[in-house]
Amino acid sequence: MTTPDSATAGPLDRFFKISQRGSSIGTEVRGGFVTFFTMAYIIVLNPLILGYATDSDGSFLGGGAEPNLAAIAAGTSLVAGVMSILMGVVANYPMAIATGLGLNAFLAVAVASQMTWADAMGLVVLEGLVILVLVLTGFREAVFHAVPAQLKIAISVGIGLFIALIGFVDAGWVRRIPDAANTTVPVQLGATGQLSGWPVLVFAIGLVAVVVLWVRKVRGAILMTIIGTTVLAIVVESIVEAGSSADSAKGWALNVPAWPDKIVDVPDFGTLGEFNLLGSFESVGVVTAVLLIFTLMLADFFDTMGTMTAIGAEANLLQEDGTPPNTRRILVVDSVAAAAGGAAGVSSNTSYIESASGVGEGARTGLATVVTGLLFLASMFLAPLVNIIPSEAAVPALVLVGFLMMQQVGGIAWNDVEIAIPAFLTIALMPFTYSISVGIGAGFLAYVVIKVAVGKVREVHPLMWVVAALFVVYFAISPITDLFS
Repeated sequence: MTTPDSATAGPLDRFFKISQRGSSIGTEVRGGFVTFFTMAYIIVLNPLILGYATDSDGSFLGGGAEPNLAAIAAGTSLVAGVMSILMGVVANYPMAIATGLGLNAFLAVAVASQMTWADAMGLVVLEGLVILVLVLTGFREAVFHAVPAQLKIAISVGIGLFIALIGFVDAGWVRRIPDAANTTVPVQLGATGQLSGWPVLVFAIGLVAVVVLWVRKVRGAILMTIIGTTVLAIVVESIVEAGSSADSAKGWALNVPAWPDKIVDVPDFGTLGEFNLLGSFESVGVVTAVLLIFTLMLADFFDTMGTMTAIGAEANLLQEDGTPPNTRRILVVDSVAAAAGGAAGVSSNTSYIESASGVGEGARTGLATVVTGLLFLASMFLAPLVNIIPSEAAVPALVLVGFLMMQQVGGIAWNDVEIAIPAFLTIALMPFTYSISVGIGAGFLAYVVIKVAVGKVREVHPLMWVVAALFVVYFAISPITDLFS
């Protein structure tokens, strides 16, 4: 690899270490676009998850009597844009940030129903601040170093399978069997056990295209596929009018691809600052509030650990001990993002594994993340244009990246049951439970239990005992909450 002399390299190259990491400005920009396109769904999905839920007072997010989806979308884009740029500049890492899926649903279903939306967002701010303290004291980083190297590999592989499953589900290729079907089988191929509908065909064409371009080593394969498949989707929708999946099982999963009446719109920031830092303690009591903060915190804590490891492994950025460069900076920005999401009234923000799609396109530095952040900021004004990209056009990239991350599985010693069983549980439970944290928790607990069973207690790092105990509480959080409520 040829690295230009520091005197001849441009300031952008020197600041982000672009050539040093074997990349180029063009590759980083392209990777930033790809990451944005695979994450842009959150601008639409977060308002749908948060916007229709009412709090204990019967009010919608933002304090109104009706859903305010536009304000939630604008706040989602704003925080994602600012925090992604911060991640790129401060940590120089190709990992973008946006509202965390799962946490937003937990907030809407389990938290807001017990208190006002302002109180619920105050909990998110507190959770982010607690994690920030853990980072600044070195605890979060120390836990990361305490994890055995092969378990870190298992985390990356599990996330690879997880995002591939996300891709297939979002495309309608894999679907949940309706409860009325009277079967114990949870998922199936397509809506009826067979592939049907034009959107699924568009996804299939996109998947074939990205695989063919990738194996032929075409530069920009992922970005070309997303753009090309979006154009195909617009053409298909204009002819067949498949509509939304809300109206038909054969419709588009999220966005119905059609050229908008207008491209630019003025954002509404009605949710910003709508949080009450300590209101939850008055609403539900100290014990319940603390347990809710703990639940939010543990999910954020380990999701990011898994995400940054997986992306670093895919980008070949991990150091000899399996940690990314600038680990503490990454964790600080991620912690601030959690609090910032609550302060903006759009739920906790966290690192996105979809950033691996940009890494798959060649991104290796924070410049790609800055590009993604700038596109999120632009999306506040270009929301109608962003909404034409259907998930069926974006998620073929996730399936390909899932394969790329799966290739690391050979680094696990499968003939050593002491590490193989924890690794297996980590890998299997991430996609099967649709949760990174659950997979990590199961793997960590299995590792500690097995080491105790074979009499190798001294091989368990002291912090692994602490983490294992925390995960016992995490998995038992429901009966514990019921006990103290």
